[in-house]
Amino acid sequence: MKPKWVSTMIFLILLLGVIPSSAFANRMATPPQVLAYDGKTYTGFQDPEYIFYDQALREYLVKRIGKEFGVVLDPKKYSSFDLLEIEALFKIKKPNESFDMFLGMFPKGR
Repeated sequence: MKPKWVSTMIFLILLLGVIPSSAFANRMATPPQVLAYDGKTYTGFQDPEYIFYDQALREYLVKRIGKEFGVVLDPKKYSSFDLLEIEALFKIKKPNESFDMFLGMFPKGR
């Protein structure tokens, strides 16, 4: 009798862990343009493959920021690292703070 309950509990724990993780994975799906560069290494910032990856990541982040926060950004003005930081700052900003206050931290963008 005891092994039956143990196996049922393990099954329920696994089931409860899989359902939420699959829901989050569908909501935050990364586009294939960015995934094409997954796991690659680059010789530096001048590597042509890195430049293509960076451009794809910038475009993806600009779309994601626009969709989530309604702020239109130019992918040519910001680096992908800047866009990741901007997105993080937008997520923690207070409702009464303006987006321009955070964008002013990035002088290349203004």
